[in-house]
Amino acid sequence: MIPALLLVLSAVVYRVTTGLLIHSGASWLSNFAPLAAIALCSAAYFPKKYKFSVPLVTLFISDAVINFRYGAPLLDPQIVVRYAALALVGCIGVLLQNRASLKTLLPASIVGSALFYAITNAFSWLADPGYAKNFSGLVQSLTVGLPQYSATPSWMFFRNSLVSDLLFTLFFVVCMNVGESRERSGARASRFRPAAAG
Repeated sequence: MIPALLLVLSAVVYRVTTGLLIHSGASWLSNFAPLAAIALCSAAYFPKKYKFSVPLVTLFISDAVINFRYGAPLLDPQIVVRYAALALVGCIGVLLQNRASLKTLLPASIVGSALFYAITNAFSWLADPGYAKNFSGLVQSLTVGLPQYSATPSWMFFRNSLVSDLLFTLFFVVCMNVGESRERSGARASRFRPAAAG
């Protein structure tokens, strides 16, 4: 579990770094952060007390750093919806915990990314007065967004989060498999090690 925890922490450090670099001209990094995958994989693999606490606490810490830098509030309705969406993605991970593998988690990662994107963008459409409250306004929120917030269209946010979620899920499962394989090897070695002479 230690390699997987380190991977989660690395992803959060990466999110903070890219969040601080985006306004320095690195707009192609927009949303290239595996938030949904962290929630999915943590819920699928971590012990019960860490399933939701690890992803939500790490997200909160990264939000605190980024929001402090840009003078944004730490809690607002959009952020609360983001946490709720991640908790929902985590529920998918809990459902898969007894058969977690690349075969189940990679498709679940796509579903989680799409779910997170749809929920957060639909909430933006409902809450932001800049969007027309009709079907075309919803389509705008899911495709191009509002230009005053970012030069990056929202479909690119989705593409970047989808790619980063898939990559993180792949790395996470590999880390867990390597860790479990080492534990099994260590257990076998200790079983066959001769007892020290007394």
